[in-house]
Amino acid sequence: MDVMAKTSTTTQGLRAAIERSGYYPALVAEAVEAAIGGEAIRSYLVHQETTFDANEVRRHVTVLVLTGNRFIVSHTDEQAADTTSPTPYATTSTESVKLGRISSVVVSRVVANPEEYTPGTLPREVVLTIGWGAVSRIDLEPAACGDPNCEADHGYTGSSTADDLSLRVSEAGDGPETVRQALAFAQSLSEATADITR
Repeated sequence: MDVMAKTSTTTQGLRAAIERSGYYPALVAEAVEAAIGGEAIRSYLVHQETTFDANEVRRHVTVLVLTGNRFIVSHTDEQAADTTSPTPYATTSTESVKLGRISSVVVSRVVANPEEYTPGTLPREVVLTIGWGAVSRIDLEPAACGDPNCEADHGYTGSSTADDLSLRVSEAGDGPETVRQALAFAQSLSEATADITR
């Protein structure tokens, strides 16, 4: 398959995945395609999430796209009518990040019965966390020494974590294919960022 045909197939696959999510596909696709521009798509992940807020059901879709030079993340949320709008509305935002800015790609896998795990078995859940420096979280706690009777002030200790995007998919909630796609996307992104640092 030549590069042009592969690019066309990947673009069609992304469009089909957005349509399958059933979440304002024309709006989401237009925003994502505008952000991609003419670049070839290397990998993508579409994740639709439903949450319950008081008496309302809210939906949210995240689309992640990897091109040769960029990582693109798109979020679309729906909102009920409120004082600013007499009708329900949706907000779509896209962010384009140069691959060289990505500082971490963390993949957490949850497996059942780890003593029986065999390579290639699909995890029950995957959490993909990607950091590029736009958002950092600092966790602080009082520092202590080894003396249990010490009452001195030892200041604080803590850690800083890049936490720009965290996406959780599960076999039970999203289906095994979405878990596979999340793992494949994470691998593609990890490989692309490794290529940049070489």
